[in-house]
Amino acid sequence: MERGAEHIKRSPTYLNRQEDRLALRATVHCLAGCSIGEVLGMALGGALRWSDGKTVVVSIVLAFVSGYALTLIPLRRSGLSWGKALSLALASDTLSIALMEVVDNGVMLVVPGAMGAPLDAPLFWGAMAASLVLAGIAAFPLNRWLIRRGKGHAVTHAYHAGHASTEEHGGLMRVSHGHPH
Repeated sequence: MERGAEHIKRSPTYLNRQEDRLALRATVHCLAGCSIGEVLGMALGGALRWSDGKTVVVSIVLAFVSGYALTLIPLRRSGLSWGKALSLALASDTLSIALMEVVDNGVMLVVPGAMGAPLDAPLFWGAMAASLVLAGIAAFPLNRWLIRRGKGHAVTHAYHAGHASTEEHGGLMRVSHGHPH
């Protein structure tokens, strides 16, 4: 019976479900970080009556900062040096955050009045919620694709879980999943 369980864990269906779960967790994780920075940037831009361009730039910068911070904290807690933790955060999050920011800010810019809506307006929060949901939907396939190739959140997942099994690849750590990428 143990042999059967091992066979199931190596089956393509099992691996696809595992990758889907990891991609979903990676997407939610990135979306949380992006949302913090994005909402803060949009709120600042609206409250201070900045131009749309300045608001978008500040929102993007804050989204990257908060997204990377949410990845850095558990990596540092796992005992990694600042340099290694930063290189892992950059490698695992950059593409996902960038895609989310393109979608999120694109939606906010095309919804009439969303960028100039006051913080207490349903239009602002409705557009923001829709933009973040669409950003997450757009990022899921990217995160899954990265994970299937041993990149993206695949490089940090074991550290978040507290049981890294790694090997050195070009200065970055890659988590070994026990199946080919």
